[in-house]
Amino acid sequence: MYKKLYILLIISILVVTKLLIYIQHMHNLPTIFAKYLEICKHFSNDLVNEAGNITRRGVVPKFSDLQVIALSLTAETLSIDSENNLFNRLTGYKACFPNMISRRQFNDRRKFTGELCETIRKRIADCIDGGEEYFCIDSKPIEVCRIARGKRCKMGKMNYSKAPSFGYCASQGTYYYGYKLHALCGLNGVIHSYDLTKACVHDINYLQDVKMEYHDCSIFGDRGYIGKEVQLDLFETANIKLECPYRLNQKEWKPLFIPFAKARKRIETVFSQLSDQFMLIRNYAKETKGLFARIIGKISAFTILQYINKSNNNPIGRVKYALS
Repeated sequence: MYKKLYILLIISILVVTKLLIYIQHMHNLPTIFAKYLEICKHFSNDLVNEAGNITRRGVVPKFSDLQVIALSLTAETLSIDSENNLFNRLTGYKACFPNMISRRQFNDRRKFTGELCETIRKRIADCIDGGEEYFCIDSKPIEVCRIARGKRCKMGKMNYSKAPSFGYCASQGTYYYGYKLHALCGLNGVIHSYDLTKACVHDINYLQDVKMEYHDCSIFGDRGYIGKEVQLDLFETANIKLECPYRLNQKEWKPLFIPFAKARKRIETVFSQLSDQFMLIRNYAKETKGLFARIIGKISAFTILQYINKSNNNPIGRVKYALS
């Protein structure tokens, strides 16, 4: 009897050891970096040259632009939103990154490759669920600093059109200083389009950009998008049907169709995932361009995890377990 228990104990220890090694391997920074680099190369054939760089004059960098994007996405996936923390971790993997650039160069080139990263993300999103006809739309506050320090904040002071502003979040019932993230996602939770505006910009204004990119579809929004003129303009211009819940004091009030209400919650789940794993609302950027680059990286990392889930025939929304 004791012999059987001893054998079962040894087998259990071996299984747990292999499982821990597997988990450590899958959450290893160089392993994730290599996987992301392969995906980026697959979706950027006509966007970069053979070396993986955007064609431009000057010295050809040894650490390519695609490697910069892959490293940025890896850091966001591992919830490393501090460049100082990232480069401290990279000191233990010098052999895996022989041509590693400095922290300052990485910061500058991440801003430079932001447009390339966004193009790759759009291609991945279309590959996951292209041809979607039903979308959810919502906005989320992105606080730059505490409201008491808003007037002293220097972010965007050189360019007023891109500077943060004071705004009000109706869902939280609070005022804040920063930006507002507008997003449009499919029913599977894949973000197809997004934009970052001043906090004082109303949600309805984002619909002007939406009707330029989409047509012949239905969009589910909250009460912030109510407006007969807006709904009529979207329908006549791009054949977009905007579904919003009625306010209780409206004369034409009627209960919201239950499937619409459940579908609209999808984008709230997406925002919760971005805030939890990718720390969307935590900001270390000193400049507006740096903040935009970080937002692009977080949403791109979220999309690439959804792509990995789909490739492995797993539920798309389980991004925390995509690499396990």
